[in-house]
Amino acid sequence: MQPEEVVRASNVKHVYPDGTTLHFSGPDFVAHRGEIVLLLGPNGSGKTTLLFHLMGLLGPDEGTVRVFGRDPAREFEAVREQVGVLLQDPGQQIVAPTVRDDIGFSPRNYGYSEDEVDRRVEKVARELEITHLLDKVPHYLSGGERLKVALAGGLVLEPALLLLDEPFEGLDTTSKAELSALLSDLRSRRNTAIVVSTHEVDLVPYFVDTIYLLARSGRLVRRGPPKEILGRPDLLVAHHLEPPVLVALFQELKARGITLDTALTVQEAADRVESWGARRRARS
Repeated sequence: MQPEEVVRASNVKHVYPDGTTLHFSGPDFVAHRGEIVLLLGPNGSGKTTLLFHLMGLLGPDEGTVRVFGRDPAREFEAVREQVGVLLQDPGQQIVAPTVRDDIGFSPRNYGYSEDEVDRRVEKVARELEITHLLDKVPHYLSGGERLKVALAGGLVLEPALLLLDEPFEGLDTTSKAELSALLSDLRSRRNTAIVVSTHEVDLVPYFVDTIYLLARSGRLVRRGPPKEILGRPDLLVAHHLEPPVLVALFQELKARGITLDTALTVQEAADRVESWGARRRARS
């Protein structure tokens, strides 16, 4: 049975006041419940612009955008509690004097009772393991902690759709791995549709289901699973993206006469090398 379609953007064209034009032609951009979808493209490809259309912050000059079957630019009130957002700079959406107040801002603003606000804040804080931060001042937190607080604010209403704009920007390696694992867990536990924009590729195979590759004009070049997109270093380079380091490694091995199926994760790479070594030993 096909999962519920949450997002569809078709042939969207946006013209900024300075004349800059982005045209998201190509395949429709679609996200379903329980799916993590990646917008992958270089700077200037329009990843944030497309996300802003999904958030209802921009309306298309041409084409259509639907979120839960509604036009978010015109009918945002009908979908706002079902959409969680994490902006590129988490500090921009942290507005309250304490972490507890900040996470509780949306449900309180939407008229939830104080008991329900407290329940939701405590629940999402436990899920993100930030209960120890609830009475802290947000602006004294580390970058990774601020990101979790902003994410908690986006998740406190238990949205069916989560939109994240360059969430890995500025994070250290450990925080990036933690965030990718957290997104996978959210998808599994809540059946959330998650749309992420990024130009980083090395973490993608660990948590993403579907990739949309964008050209600098905004054109949707290709849609497919991570192995189909990331396993094509020629395609990535042609669109100003560095291939994942493991893909580059297996390309170099091939150039040296060691041909193995390309691996996208460390586990896959270890399995490939172990099998190759076993075959070599068996022949000797």
